[in-house]
Amino acid sequence: QVQLVESGGGLVQAGGSLRLSCAASGSIFSINAMGWYRQAPGKQRELVATITSGGTTNYADAVKGRFTISRDNAKNTVYLQMSSLKPEDTAVYYCNAGAGVYNLHYWGQGTQVTVSS
Repeated sequence: QVQLVESGGGLVQAGGSLRLSCAASGSIFSINAMGWYRQAPGKQRELVATITSGGTTNYADAVKGRFTISRDNAKNTVYLQMSSLKPEDTAVYYCNAGAGVYNLHYWGQGTQVTVSS
């Protein structure tokens, strides 16, 4: 089992920045890739960014060049630095971790990000 706790969401004006954090606990030795997803009202949950245990990153086209995902393995924490935020980035952001031989997926509780125009 892996537990994920997000923090860092909030309200920001367009063009501003926020940093999300996700702290993992439990069977952290089994974690493979970690990532961030988001879900806006009335829309499906979508991938934002992922990072493997080796540090390889992947981004959705909508956030490339504006968001940066990073991982501190010593702190068992993954971060999402968000810059040049747009109103369309408004969503609940969820931390995700794939763990174990079967790469089971675990989710955090979500943190709200609201970008005002």
